[in-house]
Amino acid sequence: MHHIYHEGKPGKPVLLLLHGTGGTEQDLLPIADMIDPEASILSVRGNVSENGMPRFFKRLSEGVFDIEDLKHRTQELHEFLNDAAVKYSFDRENVIAIGYSNGANIAGSLLFHYSDSLKAASLHHPMVPLRDKELPDLSKISVFIGAGENDPICPPEETKDLTDLLKGADAHVETKWYNRGHQLIEEEVNDAKKWYESL
Repeated sequence: MHHIYHEGKPGKPVLLLLHGTGGTEQDLLPIADMIDPEASILSVRGNVSENGMPRFFKRLSEGVFDIEDLKHRTQELHEFLNDAAVKYSFDRENVIAIGYSNGANIAGSLLFHYSDSLKAASLHHPMVPLRDKELPDLSKISVFIGAGENDPICPPEETKDLTDLLKGADAHVETKWYNRGHQLIEEEVNDAKKWYESL
């Protein structure tokens, strides 16, 4: 997978950056710098192209995911993280995802499929990646969810359902609401920073 890796201070987490639809591996670098400028960075570009726009998995239409492709791409990303940990000699158990929109959805899917793929995840405007799935034990996982009360792409019900599903798997979930749409605002990043610093 096309990516950027920047090594940070020893002992610091690796921030896995996952962009939104049409983004690139450059998009969330400023966000990572705001959250922890000393952390290592692994920023990945989605392998799927939708009309020339990078994504992490296919969709059938707006808000309707191609579930088989989602499962395949989730496994692909999980295996990429395993390989990257060997290549760059970082602690595989100290990876924290920061995902926005489509990137938050693939990060959520990692949580839905694996109990050990991520140490924690900061999900900005995510949807439920897939339903009718038994989640693994997430009792060691912390999750921040940022949501827009007026988000036209991710309805509030999606955020509430995702929160409930993660909590049902014993994840530690902090959900914050903003009087905004789908955009990622500074207040949300600052709240994610506070959550990150409390881990």
